[in-house]
Amino acid sequence: MASDTPARSESLSGLTPAEAQEFHKIFMMSFIIFTLIAVVAHFLVWIWRPWIG
Repeated sequence: MASDTPARSESLSGLTPAEAQEFHKIFMMSFIIFTLIAVVAHFLVWIWRPWIG
């Protein structure tokens, strides 16, 4: 089975450097948003029912 797409051996993931940078940017933004939501949720639960102190 021959493939019409050229082989991309840029990296282990198969992404070009530009694609990898774009993926990294989106991944980091998603991680930061998730972390902020988790911190706020933990703070609100701690105000409701403190588990320390």
